[in-house]
Amino acid sequence: TMNIRPARPEDLISMQHCNQLCLPETYRLKFYFLRIVSHPQLSYVAEDGHGGIAGYVLAKMKDQDANNPKDQSKVGLITSLAVKRSYRRLGLAKKLMQQSLQAMTECFQADCAVLHVRKSNRVAINLYTHAMGFKEVMIEPSYYCDGEDAYLMR
Repeated sequence: TMNIRPARPEDLISMQHCNQLCLPETYRLKFYFLRIVSHPQLSYVAEDGHGGIAGYVLAKMKDQDANNPKDQSKVGLITSLAVKRSYRRLGLAKKLMQQSLQAMTECFQADCAVLHVRKSNRVAINLYTHAMGFKEVMIEPSYYCDGEDAYLMR
């Protein structure tokens, strides 16, 4: 059975390994550490029966826009979501997202959440739109390091 729990600093290496197996974008350990430390309530891992990390979600609250002080909306940002191939189709990505989105609302009174997704990532787009109710807001050209465009979804 899978256990979804808040991510801890000691999960960092496993989360980074999961990211390297699953996603073309990889991050330095410092990136994960800063996410977990800045908003520890928002990042979760899916743990298999042996304590291994099957997947994770990393998230934060976006900083208020200094250029637009009137805009006081509280926006959560899903930074990274990954599930190892052998654990896919178990609904883990959805469960991880739900936990994070719920925590954004309960802990930080988030008005909405946003995320970026590769235009070619049909499986993820399907999850976000059909299962999670996200909508495409705009295309961000060459958002990813390799030049691929992203959908910004809310």
